[in-house]
Amino acid sequence: MKVNGAHYRSIWCEGNGGQSVKIIDQTRLPHAFVVVALESLEDAATAIETMQVRGAPLIGATAAYGIALALKVDASDEALEAAAARLRRTRPTAINLNWAIDEMLAAIRNRPREARAAAAFAKAAEICDEDVETNRCIGKHGLALIQEIAKEKAGQTVNILTHCNAGWIATVDWGTALAPIYMAHEAEIPVHVWVDETRPRNQGAALTAWELGQHGVPHTIIADNSGGHLMQHGQVDLCIVGTDRTTAQGDVANKIGTYLKALAARDNNIPFYVALPSSTIDWTIKDGVAEIPIEQRSPTEVTHMTGRSAQGDIITVEIAAPGSPAANYAFDVTPARLVTGLITERGLCPASTEGLLSLFPERRG
Repeated sequence: MKVNGAHYRSIWCEGNGGQSVKIIDQTRLPHAFVVVALESLEDAATAIETMQVRGAPLIGATAAYGIALALKVDASDEALEAAAARLRRTRPTAINLNWAIDEMLAAIRNRPREARAAAAFAKAAEICDEDVETNRCIGKHGLALIQEIAKEKAGQTVNILTHCNAGWIATVDWGTALAPIYMAHEAEIPVHVWVDETRPRNQGAALTAWELGQHGVPHTIIADNSGGHLMQHGQVDLCIVGTDRTTAQGDVANKIGTYLKALAARDNNIPFYVALPSSTIDWTIKDGVAEIPIEQRSPTEVTHMTGRSAQGDIITVEIAAPGSPAANYAFDVTPARLVTGLITERGLCPASTEGLLSLFPERRG
């Protein structure tokens, strides 16, 4: 997608042999566009932990390059396993992290040590390229939903609500939930996006709104609690969100607050779709509420907020009552019964075991 008219991916490699890996520092958005070089395993791990990179597919891609960077220094079996272990500890909820690490280990373990670094960079690049194509396909399949609603509305604007950020900066390119929206915009279908602010880190207000604005897609930022009101008054035609982990029966873990939007959508008979790459499906678990680990982040993300002052300075201020404790659950789980359907790279399906297996029959048994 584009930033100031120039095409960017969210992560890319520069230099012969991968001297450095470049990322867009998402902690600096939307007030500053800053490109950061990752030059070591620890740089990659820290980028994931501090959310310089975030979004399940991008976390996986960054972990892949983290292993490649580690092998530049030490390509031994011990270093490879230590790198994988360090990266697995960074974020517990997004399954793409472990998926990408496992993909890297399978591609590297049986190679001679002198060939491992080059093989690792090649595999990481392959993971990134596959992510771009996967998201393009998700966009194509999701576009059909928007086209159907646009036809029913006879040219009136299609209003879509999304939560958190599942756009191109949460993936390598295109995005998941936003990919159909970008394609609809490029097809000149009139669309408008209601952008949940997504407290406490404001990924909607800061990131989704920023990238939609860069691409020229009409949008409006709303407080997280406004979605139900808009649905009641007929101002939402469709909800599309992303997910960090999807169970074998179609439960989805996404940014905290997603479950409440799904409840409101069900009460108002509004379609609620989840867009995801197949790498986000955890086929080993069924009950998302009971089995998906929910990351708990620092309470300061709830009690403090960072923004730009009237003088243009980026400052962090306390917004809560001093001394009051705060809890910061980063994700919640939306049960499959509240999900109208899943949008994957292979097409649309019901949020159910049979629905998923209809698209991924190789997983039967």
